[in-house]
Amino acid sequence: MFVHRRRGWEIPENRVTPEHIFHQRRALAKTLAAGPILAAAAPLLGAGRAFAASDPSAGLYPVERNPKYTVDRALTPERIATTYNNFYEFGSSKQISPAAQRLETRPWVVEIGGAVEKPMKIDIDALLKKMPLEERVYAHRCVEAWSMVVPWSGFPLKALVDFARPLGSAKYLVMQTFKNPKVAPGQRQIWYPWPYTEGLTMFEAVNELSFMVTGLYGKPVPKQNGAPLRLAVPWKYGFKHVKSIVRFEFTDKRPVSFWEKLQAKEYGFWANVNPEVAHPRWSQASERDIGTGERIPTKPWNGYGDYVAAMYANLKGEVLFR
Repeated sequence: MFVHRRRGWEIPENRVTPEHIFHQRRALAKTLAAGPILAAAAPLLGAGRAFAASDPSAGLYPVERNPKYTVDRALTPERIATTYNNFYEFGSSKQISPAAQRLETRPWVVEIGGAVEKPMKIDIDALLKKMPLEERVYAHRCVEAWSMVVPWSGFPLKALVDFARPLGSAKYLVMQTFKNPKVAPGQRQIWYPWPYTEGLTMFEAVNELSFMVTGLYGKPVPKQNGAPLRLAVPWKYGFKHVKSIVRFEFTDKRPVSFWEKLQAKEYGFWANVNPEVAHPRWSQASERDIGTGERIPTKPWNGYGDYVAAMYANLKGEVLFR
């Protein structure tokens, strides 16, 4: 007899939100428009809708949801997930959404270089036409002990790796965001090592969970959330999820990432979620769900251990959980 054992991220089919109900969220948002919280956010939401409508990729969304990737928690309301986040290029507070609207996402050229068969530059919209778009519901865990559950749209990072055709010498994939202090006031702060740089091992990059985000809540991803191209690696803390990417470089040298350069004792290369390993200044045992306000226990690997833990089984002497 075959016995199916659910993985940590799986939930029973009867608890999954039906797709037709999920796509009614805009009607629900209109119903709630008279509420004080939504009213306060209305100007920004209007800007977000205008951005989505003007984005050349808007017609690609919504894309079909992949039912394999879901979370045993409610989706975070769109108005919260798009107004509470980190993007240090536009400031150190969570309320960077208005400032991020200065970012021009077209034209947007993505450079692929390093140890590849043929270095190239490709326009984001041309790249999107070559990629298999889908939607995935992922839990996102910030190193600051807050979390959310959101429906990302995009494509597996492995699809981009295959498209880039890296050489056998490539051991790491380095990703960098844009650098333009004229529109990003945070980049005028010279004590930060701009541009924002992050990296994964090739094993991590081709793991099926690694995802390139191009959309959110059935629309192009907003500027404040990393438009037009960002990374989602849900078993890692949020600072690994580099936003607004302009360059991918394949290399045999392990990169030193943005926060690692600033404070390696607090923000390392691996940054895998582990509730038993505290940050030097706070516990990681629990997290605050920004959608519900509830404090909930943090899961090892953010609940994705069945997919990723084996990659790290033979790594000795590495600090995997910060």
